Amino acid sequence: MNRPAILTQPTAHVPSQQNLALFRIYVAYRSLLAMVLLIMLVSPNTRQLVGVHNPGLYVGVALAYLATSIPLVGALSGRLSRNQRLMLLIFLIDIVAIILLADSSGGTASGLPALLVITVAASAVLITNRTLATLIAALSVLAILLDSVRLIWIGLLDTNALFPAGLLGILIFGVSLMVQAIAFRLGRAEELASNRASDLYNLQRLNEQIVQHMETGILLVNEDGVVRVMNKASTRLLAPERPVAVEQGRQLADYCQELAYQFEHWKDTGIHRARPFTVMEGTPPIIAHFRELQPNSHREALVLVEDYTPVTQYAQSLKLTSLGRLTASIAHEIRNPLGAISHAAQLLQESPDLPAEDKRMADIIQHHCERVNQIVESVMQISRREPPKPEYLVLSSWLANCVDNYLGALNRPAEVVIECDYPELLVEFDPENLHRVMTNLLDNALRHSKLNTGRESAQLVVSLDFVSHQCHIDVIDAGTGVAPADQSKLFEPFFTTVAEGSGMGLYLCKELCEINNADLSYHPTNSGESCFRISMNQRAL
Repeated sequence: MNRPAILTQPTAHVPSQQNLALFRIYVAYRSLLAMVLLIMLVSPNTRQLVGVHNPGLYVGVALAYLATSIPLVGALSGRLSRNQRLMLLIFLIDIVAIILLADSSGGTASGLPALLVITVAASAVLITNRTLATLIAALSVLAILLDSVRLIWIGLLDTNALFPAGLLGILIFGVSLMVQAIAFRLGRAEELASNRASDLYNLQRLNEQIVQHMETGILLVNEDGVVRVMNKASTRLLAPERPVAVEQGRQLADYCQELAYQFEHWKDTGIHRARPFTVMEGTPPIIAHFRELQPNSHREALVLVEDYTPVTQYAQSLKLTSLGRLTASIAHEIRNPLGAISHAAQLLQESPDLPAEDKRMADIIQHHCERVNQIVESVMQISRREPPKPEYLVLSSWLANCVDNYLGALNRPAEVVIECDYPELLVEFDPENLHRVMTNLLDNALRHSKLNTGRESAQLVVSLDFVSHQCHIDVIDAGTGVAPADQSKLFEPFFTTVAEGSGMGLYLCKELCEINNADLSYHPTNSGESCFRISMNQRAL
């Protein structure tokens, strides 16, 4: 499966890690040097080059030098390489050992003092304090000059030996200063590279978190229509029942044929007219947009999918707001003639000589006047809707009181059964809003139950969804249910399945639920009965 390049988290920049490797190399070098110097003394071909003036001193110093390497090899740790005082002691031992070995071999003429160049170079790298590194170089030069003067004093060398000793001192100082400058620049470059790598990794992780938590679904699709990467939002919109990791690497058509068709059409023509579509029945409508990952390239593209529901809700809200304002502005003009018609119908009904046929016509006029007035009142309630005043309610006891008051005001035989196994359950809702919602839903439930069974009955079931952390209140009737073709229109204004209904009740209920951070939806039961569910999300629990 093709995947984009993902950076690995860089390790924290620790300068001592590189110094530790160099320190180990230097310890190995000085151990090998001690053994080579001992071998040179016993080898017939090289014994005349070393220890000619004082073989005993040479052997003793070489063995001691080798002995100092043994504990260093056994303790090659980062803590040792970070101890600047111990590092200074090691280099001082090296200077003393090399000078004593050179003294027993004839001074600068033996060539052994040249080994101090390596010692000084190593000190310039391993000792971060530049003053101490320069001190090592100064002590090395001073040791060479003092040893040359001593050998001249005892007659083993002449004064001409001072010149090569001076040149070697200049070389040692030059190497020390040059290596210090190079080591400083390399350290700065390494630190800068490490910081840039860390910044780049953190930026990538930030981008990943932003993309994963966006509400817009993002899919990276290659030229063959294979999804390389998709974020959580796209999985929720296209494949809500499967994890993100499982979905990567599948064909775009596996999620939605319409989405794949729009993508191919955009690739072929370069033109895309966004059209909402649904992945499957019951899922919210979504809309897709396509972008080239790189300009003038058809290899990979970004597919952006968004939930189209907020757009439709906003358009519906604008429509209802405009309608509410229009109704409010002409309410007076409507109610005046409506009141006159209603009053005239009432006068006709009071006439003693009115025939039965005309009395029936007056009843129809009066009934429809009341219906028109109810529609005007409902729309005006939308236009002047006030913010909710939520309170914490003990749901079981509140529902019991609400049903008792409802049945008392109904004043006719009806049955409402409450099933709630959570007597201590608290919900946050505006009690007046919730009462209006329950009253409307119970009215609908009793009406449809009577049409199907001949008696008015309803059932209230309270349940908890521990996965989504929601509380559900189901209002179930004994009716025949809503036809599948009408289910998507249930919460639209002015839609009704009853000839005498205004079509505003369910819409107002849904609006009241939404402003209280809840949701109203329709879920038919397994037996085909209607079930309207009030879902209170986690913020309302």
